Amino acid sequence: MTRETTDDTANWSGVFAMTLCAFLMVAAEFMPVSLLTPMAQELSVTEGAVGQGIAISGIFALIVALSVSSVAGNADRKKVLMALTGVMLVSGLLVAFAANYAMYMAGRALVGVALGGFWSMSAAAAMRLVPAHKVPKALAIFNGGNALAMVVAAPLGSLLGALVSWRGAFFFLVPVALVAFVWQYMSLPSMAAEGEKRKLHHIFRPLKRQEVAVGFFATALLFMGQFTLYTYIRPFLEMETQVSESMLTLVLLMIGVAGFIGTSLISRFLGKSLFYTLMTMPVLLALCAFLLIEFGAHDWVVMPVLFVWGLIATSAPVGWWTWVAQTMPDDAEAGGGLMVAIVQLAIGLGSTVGGILFDMWGYQSAFSVSGILLLLSGVMAFMAMTVNKRWSVQEAS
Repeated sequence: MTRETTDDTANWSGVFAMTLCAFLMVAAEFMPVSLLTPMAQELSVTEGAVGQGIAISGIFALIVALSVSSVAGNADRKKVLMALTGVMLVSGLLVAFAANYAMYMAGRALVGVALGGFWSMSAAAAMRLVPAHKVPKALAIFNGGNALAMVVAAPLGSLLGALVSWRGAFFFLVPVALVAFVWQYMSLPSMAAEGEKRKLHHIFRPLKRQEVAVGFFATALLFMGQFTLYTYIRPFLEMETQVSESMLTLVLLMIGVAGFIGTSLISRFLGKSLFYTLMTMPVLLALCAFLLIEFGAHDWVVMPVLFVWGLIATSAPVGWWTWVAQTMPDDAEAGGGLMVAIVQLAIGLGSTVGGILFDMWGYQSAFSVSGILLLLSGVMAFMAMTVNKRWSVQEAS
């Protein structure tokens, strides 16, 4: 792949411009969580209907992730990234001035368009902005914006909703999008499309390689395992650990802060041993799941376990994005699109399976399945390492 950097230079301004975009998009994705009631009242729908705005953004993120590379064709990737930021700006305006539910849902669909396109191209962009040995650090910074948004989105939305209404909360995202747009214009280099124009089905071609297919299977198991448990962490804390409402807020904030710390540290471990890190993280998360089952009623155990969960779960995606960059350096856009699509599907499956298990047999069953899926992810990461070594030997010979 042609690089816009040398081994001695790195465009950190461009990296931070994209990090601001990551923060913006994830904050926009989850801001409705803390504003469901006033939004439902003003739009004359139920809270559940407003909540579907998060689901529709996920659906559109999946669709765009699979198609953005082929739709963008030979367009300058700088212009594509700026266009996606522009889509976020329009989304904020649509939601802030939504006259009805349909207008709100259109704005939420645009969030998915921007989110799916941005994350699909993030690994490829990182490879163009920094030298190869700095790519894990750049991806960790991107995900740091993600983690920070997860920490502040709900409380920020609640605060702004109280001060300036829910419409003002969403309008707050518009100037942030404008700043990100200008910053990208000033800092990102021109990034020509690599190779010939891809057809839509070409995004699936990397799956023909065994090491890629195994790695993505491990990724899917990781996210399924995470969200089989984490989607239902609030009712678990309320019913089993019996935390108060104020303590619940602090626990969720703690998990978010731990995730931010994890993304700040993960590149050090990835630089030393990518595959051993990818194997270890899901195993540790599985241990957390089993500890929550055994000691769920004891807050003195639950709190540190959830801190470790946040530390690892939020930073784990950085490892697999780094794997994409290293395994598919000449097809990083296709790899990024597959990654986003697989993650969205895995999150949906994990949340659905976890919900069924939680309702029918309690948190123990959901958390047990989560632990099993996470252990399987660790096994598949080991297999990915084995296949990768065998493939590397074959390439060398």
